[in-house]
This record gives sequence, C-alpha cells and structure tokens, in this order.
Amino acid sequence: MLKLIGCALNGRDPKKVTLVYGGKMDEVKIIEIKKSVFADNDADAAKLREELKQKGVFLLNLMSSPGSGKTTTLIKTINLLKDKLRVAVMEADIDSDVDAKKILAATGVQSIQLHTGGMCHLDAEMTRQGLGGLALDDVDLCILENVGNLVCPAEFDTGATKNCMILSVPEGDDKPLKYPLMFSVCDLVLINKIDVAKYFDFDIERCKGYIRMRNPRAEVIEISALTGEGIDKFAAWLIDQVNGQKGGKINA
Repeated sequence: MLKLIGCALNGRDPKKVTLVYGGKMDEVKIIEIKKSVFADNDADAAKLREELKQKGVFLLNLMSSPGSGKTTTLIKTINLLKDKLRVAVMEADIDSDVDAKKILAATGVQSIQLHTGGMCHLDAEMTRQGLGGLALDDVDLCILENVGNLVCPAEFDTGATKNCMILSVPEGDDKPLKYPLMFSVCDLVLINKIDVAKYFDFDIERCKGYIRMRNPRAEVIEISALTGEGIDKFAAWLIDQVNGQKGGKINA
C-alpha cells in the first residue's frame, strides 16, 4: 500500500515527491515518482477552463484560511454585482451547508454546497461535478469558495479562469513568506479586515512587498468585508475580468 507523506507539495517539484511504502518509518521503501502526480488533473483543468470559456462562464477560485472572511466578502460583493452579472456560487467544505445557505439567503443567487468527503481541497473533476449542479446557461460569473486552507487548495488546478485569495489582518503580514505557493498562483490578493489593522502588528505595505516578492504579477486590493470598504474595487475587478472574457459586453 502506498501512502503519500503529507498532504501538499508546498511549491516543491512534484517530480521529486516521494512515496512511502508500508506503515513503519524504519521499514519503508522510498520510491521516486517520475511523473507529476498532478499531470492528469492539469489536463482535466485545462479542458474544463476551455469549456467554460466557450460557454462564456468566468470561474473564480477563491481561497484563504478558515475565518478570513470569504463568505462575508462574497455576500457584500455579490449584492453589488447581481444587477450587472448573473452570478452563481459553489461553497466547498468538508461538511455542513452553512455557507451555501448564507449566500442564498443574503443574495438570492444560485448557490450549492460541495462536500469534499474529508479532502482539504478541490481538483478539476470535483469542480466539474459541482458545476453540473448549476444552470450554467444563466451564469456569467461563477465563484468557487474553496476549502479553507493555505496549502492544499493551491496545489490543485480547479480549471478556474482566475485564482484569488483573501489574507486577513489577524493572520499576520508574513503569510506570503510562509505559504509561497498560495501567493504565487493567485491573480488577485484581497487584504481583508483592514478596519482592525491598528489593533494588530500588521504592516500593509510590508505585506504588499512580500506578495510582490512571491508574485510580481498579483494585484492587491485592501478591503473590509465588515464595513464594505474596498468591496467596490473588488466588484469592479470582477466586472473587468468577465468583460475581458466576454469581449466587453457588461457595463460597470
């Protein structure tokens, strides 16, 4: 029986990941993998991304730690967007349907809950299954709220058009240094809970510098999901992205 050591690569070359055979560390056989364990998923993700493009659906993969404010941010953002874009949401969690119910009650948009069966991430096939539960002919923007985790979700391409992550102030401004892959795969970073920044040792400009160190191409928007500050900028970014895929058909 083969067992993967750990759950994530955290930026390491997948060709160099080792598998352990057996259960006892002093009686193991180390096997060097010659092919990326993500190869099949990468192909599935590329295919899904192209299919969504042909359908005119922009898929945003939203990632963060638990408690960073993903659902609250989505509610505020969707209520700004829903008269301009046809929005749908997929909420991914190990269990419960709390977030999907919150989204539906607060916004009225299509919202479904995905249970991962204990998995700490979604891959392309799991995303495809979730999309099958939505009426995609009536969707411009689909937002996937991934499982709360700064490691595993960054490892797997979901087939999303763009990746976004939320970093909340209480987590600390050094997270880009500790979780390099998450920040390197994201097109947009939202720094949330800026309304409480003065109560924490969080230097926003220093954090932006760390983000640029990991990913010079990533855009950064400061927001407060509680007060609504900066949410209009996030909404405008989403409209621009959807327009880019649809050819400029939607007005901000």
